[in-house]
Amino acid sequence: MRKVADCRDYPSEMNCTLTIAGEEQEVVRAAAEHAASVHGHTDSPELREEIRKGLKDEVPQHA
Repeated sequence: MRKVADCRDYPSEMNCTLTIAGEEQEVVRAAAEHAASVHGHTDSPELREEIRKGLKDEVPQHA
């Protein structure tokens, strides 16, 4: 099942609305890179674990 990381789930001064969806490893990597480049966090194993814990299952959209 695809996973989702949504910036709206984390407090941010910039009110970021980015949502990243995909396979777990892809989402963790992309979310960590986003957190570092946009939000000024340090990309670390601890950050990636925090992101992994916050992932949600993607809700399939029905056509």
